[in-house]
Parts: sequence; structure tokens; C-alpha cells
Amino acid sequence: MASPVHWNVTRVSPEEETVSLRNLRKSITAALMIFLFGLALGAPVAAEDDGRKVKSRVAPTYPELAKRMNVTGAVKLQVTIAPNGVVKTAKVIGGHPLLVDPAIDAVKKWKYEPASEESTQVVEFRFENN
Repeated sequence: MASPVHWNVTRVSPEEETVSLRNLRKSITAALMIFLFGLALGAPVAAEDDGRKVKSRVAPTYPELAKRMNVTGAVKLQVTIAPNGVVKTAKVIGGHPLLVDPAIDAVKKWKYEPASEESTQVVEFRFENN
């Protein structure tokens, strides 16, 4: 016959529980920041140069929150371009989360020269708070 399982339960005061949750939140935040920093650095990515030229570009808007926080840096996107020159998809390769959405919104408005088939390219936007 199997022996019964015994659990050791320790009562924790509400103050200790709050401190534990704060420490957990700090640890998770620190780990997330380290992960995002590593993602922003990323491995070098070679752009696939298929000779397609950009016919029209739209510059990204610099988010007010990013300006106030003095967030700068680059956002790298891998874009898939349809044969008619329209950007179909944009995949984030790296960059600060506050800067990623404006970069995606801008590159999706770009128009490339038409080609016989779909292609991909890497696009990099630099955000500087001057």
C-alpha cells in the first residue's frame, strides 16, 4: 500500500505575501528587460538583395512616450513584398517594443517596384531623439 503524501504548509502574513509578489514582479520585469535587450541586439541579418527598389517611403512617427523616456535605437523588420510591390507582411527581427509598432505601420505603407514574384527584404529604421 502506498504511503500517504504529507504537505508542509506554512502560513504567510499578508505583508510577507505582498513582499513576495513585489519580488516576483521585479524578477519577471528584469528577466523581460534582459530578454528584450538581447532581442534588440540580435544576430546580424543579411538583407536579401533582389534588386527591388522602393518607389515610395513613409517615415515612422516617433511615439511621444518614447521621446519622453528618451528611447532610441533601431528596429529591424523582415518584409515580404508581393509581386505588385505592396508590402504583405512585416516580421520583427529586433527593436525596442515602443518603437516596433510605428516602424511596422510605416513600412506597410511603402510601395516597391513590381516584380515577377514575391520577395523578402530586411528594413531597418533608426529612431533618434534629437
